[in-house]
Amino acid sequence: MAHYADRQEAQLRQSMANTGVEVQRQGDQIKLIMPGNITFATDSSSIAPGFYSPLNNLAGSFKQFNENTIEIVGFTDSTGSRQHNMDLSQQRAQAVATYLTSQGVDGSRLSVRGMGPDQPVASNADVNGRAQNRRVEVNLKPIPGQQYQAPAQQQQQGQQYQQ
Repeated sequence: MAHYADRQEAQLRQSMANTGVEVQRQGDQIKLIMPGNITFATDSSSIAPGFYSPLNNLAGSFKQFNENTIEIVGFTDSTGSRQHNMDLSQQRAQAVATYLTSQGVDGSRLSVRGMGPDQPVASNADVNGRAQNRRVEVNLKPIPGQQYQAPAQQQQQGQQYQQ
């Protein structure tokens, strides 16, 4: 399992280099953090023009590495009403999911969630903090109950021992 995640992480780090998207790894789970300054304009769920290139790279990676679930979570800062922020964060996550499926990613692997202003990563008291809190996170997790496929060479070795 770890080998598959290692390869996927390396590929994502390469394809996300210089895009502003941060790649984090914890065990077999990979998290992509997409800051608000590259994803959406303030108070908008329309994908920013500069965000299409990283999303196209993501779609390519998700089609190549297709043995995990993809959870897309939208976040906002605390400006405005809670309900508005919950709706906006859900719409942002949905916009990313819709775009990825339009690029050929299997929609059954995707889930979306809006967290609104919950789980801030910085203070909402200043402009920089609010900007950090406006983000989309993509969480890649192994499909429950599925074992990652071993590379072909390892599978052949395993078959020799079973005979």
